[in-house]
Amino acid sequence: MAQINLLPWRENLRKQRQREFGVAVGGMAIITLLLLIIGHMHIAGMIKHQNNRNAFLKKEIAAVESKIKEIKDLESTKAKLLARMEVIQELQSSRPEVVHLFDELVKTVPEGALLTKVEQSGKSIRIDGRAQSNARVSAYMRKIEASEWLGKPQLLVIETKDKTGTGLNHFRLSAQQINPAKGGGQ
Repeated sequence: MAQINLLPWRENLRKQRQREFGVAVGGMAIITLLLLIIGHMHIAGMIKHQNNRNAFLKKEIAAVESKIKEIKDLESTKAKLLARMEVIQELQSSRPEVVHLFDELVKTVPEGALLTKVEQSGKSIRIDGRAQSNARVSAYMRKIEASEWLGKPQLLVIETKDKTGTGLNHFRLSAQQINPAKGGGQ
């Protein structure tokens, strides 16, 4: 039998397989590299898209916050205006009270008494005056108590004729202004 040397053929086959393996490994490396690049680009695109969305949201949040601040400013202005309107309405409703106060002061002063000074602080009134006797002061206080627009008389000071040297008793009393439409005092 003739002997055939198969070694060069096997060696050529081995070299061819090594080349094919190298090409396959190189091709896989190139495909892997391309996949990595495509994956990186895709992820970078997603990150850029999310950053754009975040920037848009920040811009919208800033716009909403400025609107909220504007609304708070408007609410503050509204509250101030409502407070002013309330003060104006209170002044409008209390305008006739001054007229009634002076009218009641005139009606309640008895004969033999005169007023020298009237001061008002809120609803409280301080009255200074002179009277011929203590009975006149008592009568004045009873008339204040019976009045619709005045009440709660309180004698603070009374000086007799002897101390004043004028022949009249000097007195000081306090009272409260009452609005019958609002159910009494204050």
